[in-house]
Amino acid sequence: MLRQTLSHLLGARRTRTGEGDGTTGRIRLPLPPALSASLGYDAVGVPAQYGFRLMSHLPRAGCVFADADKWWWIVPSGSDLDLDWPEQASYATGAYVPAGRPRLIHAPESRTPYTPPIPLFLMVCQVTGVAPSWARSGPPRAVSAP
Repeated sequence: MLRQTLSHLLGARRTRTGEGDGTTGRIRLPLPPALSASLGYDAVGVPAQYGFRLMSHLPRAGCVFADADKWWWIVPSGSDLDLDWPEQASYATGAYVPAGRPRLIHAPESRTPYTPPIPLFLMVCQVTGVAPSWARSGPPRAVSAP
């Protein structure tokens, strides 16, 4: 019962943004067939003005798509859990992004399409001037005096 309730709550949190539902006006970013996305995949969009800076400072980048407005970074499914992505970033569950013409501009040499989400999150926070913030999961811990 508790597991089912928790799954329901997490599912509600992940879908409340309306992104990733495949509704009209959205397309799913297609991964190159040679890459394995065994963890599922979502996308994080950042304003295009930050794209080159992010790419040059990340230790490793997976698949990156771009159009005139945004650069979209492929991350493992669930990379939004417990992370408060800055307002300037768009999180697209299932990599369903606003319809347009984003094209693949970077494919990794490895067989994985993912950009590691924590370094991406920290870099997005840095370039947008937002202090990193993690959502609290679970009750607060008591701190004992020494």
